[in-house]
Amino acid sequence: MSRFRVAFAVVTICLLASGCNSVEGAGTAQDATDSGGRITVWVDPPRVPAVNAFQKAFPHIPVEVTTINGNVGSTELQQKFVLFNQADKGWPDAIFFPSNDDIAWATSSKINYARDLSVDLADIISGYPGGVIEQCKIGGQYRCLRNDAAPDVFWYDKVLLAQWGYEPPATWEQYESLSLRIAAEHPGYLTGFLGDAYAPDRYLWASGCPTNDTSSEKHVRINLADRQCARVRDLLARLLSAGALSSTGIFSPDAAALGRRLVMSPGAVWWGNFLFRDTWKVPAGRITAAKPLRWSSDGEPSTSSEGGGLWGFSRHIKGTQLANIYTFARFVASDPRWQVELSVGLPAFKPLQQPWLDKQRQERYLADFDHAAAAFVYATTIVRPGRDYTRYNTGTVWTYTVTPALTSGKPFATAWRAFSDRLSREARSFGYTVEP
Repeated sequence: MSRFRVAFAVVTICLLASGCNSVEGAGTAQDATDSGGRITVWVDPPRVPAVNAFQKAFPHIPVEVTTINGNVGSTELQQKFVLFNQADKGWPDAIFFPSNDDIAWATSSKINYARDLSVDLADIISGYPGGVIEQCKIGGQYRCLRNDAAPDVFWYDKVLLAQWGYEPPATWEQYESLSLRIAAEHPGYLTGFLGDAYAPDRYLWASGCPTNDTSSEKHVRINLADRQCARVRDLLARLLSAGALSSTGIFSPDAAALGRRLVMSPGAVWWGNFLFRDTWKVPAGRITAAKPLRWSSDGEPSTSSEGGGLWGFSRHIKGTQLANIYTFARFVASDPRWQVELSVGLPAFKPLQQPWLDKQRQERYLADFDHAAAAFVYATTIVRPGRDYTRYNTGTVWTYTVTPALTSGKPFATAWRAFSDRLSREARSFGYTVEP
């Protein structure tokens, strides 16, 4: 067997066991190094401006930056960290995780990469709304910092709805009814995307469907037969059958053309700048946002979240190297030179949210801006609990099962069964005991 095949086999075995040869516990590792000041930072392409802004603000701190694969659910990154743990070297000092679920393996008892920030960055952590930073609290320790708040709101084309005489819906039931009406009266227009890795977040998580509800590092609840899953499953099946939803995703090659025919949809706060404005090129003054949809049968309103991005920092460093990483952490989390001036998403750090909103108002892109801004801030306070970050990626399972089934013309019921079966198998393959 070649060296490559041996290495790959070791990586695969270690992944299934959640990692190899790591130091238990959090804090600074016994193999911690001090470069004397130089820091290594790994980011996806959209976060390169954050590093550039940091280098401009702190030119005395040498930064070695690597741009990494930004695909949600990729296992490539996790494989690299398995090998780093075997070699006892190679870890980046800071990383922007492509997928929020990456924090699960990065804090697992085996790989154990991400540093506990609870004490040294307590002042930064206290600046986050509780619901925004809560999923970084793992085992009682804050092991990451959120970049931007990404709760789902309800986006709609104000011009089209007014032109057609429709009122924007406030509940999921009203959303279904209006979607069916639009599909019948205005064929070719859409009210949602179903084929991307964030789809289970904005639909299943928003309904409270248990796909990632962990009780420990090794136990997770998955029950797609639950009532809160069945109601959203049936809604999606009816809308897809009527032609109201696109079976492709928000990042698909045809998404720009489809996005300009999107009348309304649940979607993250960052959809406004990143998708509607910069990617789909929807003209200014058309799009606005309302508060998240609610289920009529639920007592309290709640919403889901798509991404938002997590920064992790190495526990394998000390001294000046560590001090400089903390400077970097404070900058990317709470400095307006990144979070207000350059970031497309609502800052997760609450003191910067209003300055960011003020800047957006000046850009005059959204219609009825104050209405949308109120929805953004409100949504950060009602993200539904019960969806944890796990070593398996639900979005990846969705795109491996639901998306190809739908794009090949299979009914949603078939796609749903494939998703349900594979999700449980995927969780078990990563060492979880699956509970109903």
